[in-house]
Amino acid sequence: MRLENFKSQLSMLLRDIPRGTTADIAPFAVAWWSGQCVTYAFLRDDASGQIEEEFDLDDYAWSQWQPEFEAWAEAPTFSVRSEILNWLKDAPPSEAG
Repeated sequence: MRLENFKSQLSMLLRDIPRGTTADIAPFAVAWWSGQCVTYAFLRDDASGQIEEEFDLDDYAWSQWQPEFEAWAEAPTFSVRSEILNWLKDAPPSEAG
């Protein structure tokens, strides 16, 4: 699978599920639809499931974690995260509309 295909598939899936839901793309990373684009983030190392920091899914990251991301694409899993939902509620409305 190519990076562009993964991003396209993920984007399509995330736009069709409820806000605040994350794609659990790897044991250490999640992604969600911000209302305008897919946001990728690492999870904390303390097993809390909380977000640590956002990252760009670029060619370098893809080359490092491609097997994990492809495994997710074969059997997608999702979680509802109140943390994300709260962020999205506080976000200003998008101008697209």
